[in-house]
Amino acid sequence: MAVPLIQFFNISKVYGTGNTEVKALWNVDMQIDCGEYCSIMGPSGSGKSTAMNMIGCLDQPTDGEYRFDGQNVAKLDENELAIIRNQKIGFVFQQFHLLSHLSALENVEQPMMYAGVKSKERKERAAEVLDQVGLGNRLNNRPNQLSGGQQQRVAIARAIVNNPLLLLADEPTGALDTQTTRDVIDIFFDLNQSGITVVMITHEPEVARLTNRVVWFRDGEALNHSLW
Repeated sequence: MAVPLIQFFNISKVYGTGNTEVKALWNVDMQIDCGEYCSIMGPSGSGKSTAMNMIGCLDQPTDGEYRFDGQNVAKLDENELAIIRNQKIGFVFQQFHLLSHLSALENVEQPMMYAGVKSKERKERAAEVLDQVGLGNRLNNRPNQLSGGQQQRVAIARAIVNNPLLLLADEPTGALDTQTTRDVIDIFFDLNQSGITVVMITHEPEVARLTNRVVWFRDGEALNHSLW
């Protein structure tokens, strides 16, 4: 049987002590299998953003164990965590986080530079994934020459250019209009069909309904795992 990509075992995350103590996550058990397309939902302060940081190897739990692709994350050093974030996880954010002075092609090349990919291969691969997300004719445009939806497509291309196991998206449609939102979600669906696990943090029920499963958070706890 295949090892789940994401496994939370009794995960807790506590900030502060005494009267200032905040339980951001509390005894969370969660599993996301390879190839899933799921969303994480919950109100502000529910713990979904903290869970996202755990999933993305950006934070460590106070208690419990997190395994990513079978590895106990707590036993990895910072260099090993950086390799996982660069090569196994692609991040997409609400505000795109593109470098304004670089073209779409150059923005997408960035993760490959950190991975040590040579220039010719970087450019070829970046052009290929930009074409995959429908921006093959916008390679040399800078972010200020692109619409919000086009900028998010560049961000998605950047996230998948190293062929990650996981695409982790934090409110990826929060700054987009309805039609552009649907276009972006369609891209996520196609990427999932190609084999990439997609986990999306969202507060929009209409977006979550387009995924295959929802993990609900409230007051730091994972309440249930629902199929629509």
